[in-house]
Amino acid sequence: MTRIKLSALLFVLFCTIPPAAIAAEAKTPPAPAPAPAPAPAQAQAPATPGKVNLNTADAATLQRELSGIGAVKAQAIISYREEHGKFASPDELLEVKGIGAAILDRNRDKLSAN
Repeated sequence: MTRIKLSALLFVLFCTIPPAAIAAEAKTPPAPAPAPAPAPAQAQAPATPGKVNLNTADAATLQRELSGIGAVKAQAIISYREEHGKFASPDELLEVKGIGAAILDRNRDKLSAN
């Protein structure tokens, strides 16, 4: 008889507790997400903040950051750098086929050759 009363009491108790409260207690807090892996050093990282380094920038960066530089001219800059070595100054861009004074002047403030 005592078992029946105890079972009935527990039944009533469980029926009166909201299901959300039971579920909230049953859940354990989620494990924190792992920290993102640090990005590998990128070749296009500028030596001077806000400037494109002609000696380290890849073709996509040159194309994206410089006015008047498309895929062909960006690749020409990379090819020139590979053939002749590092740029001594942004003015050396004038030696690259397809880049004239107008393009250099438009981008002069964005360029570095560190």
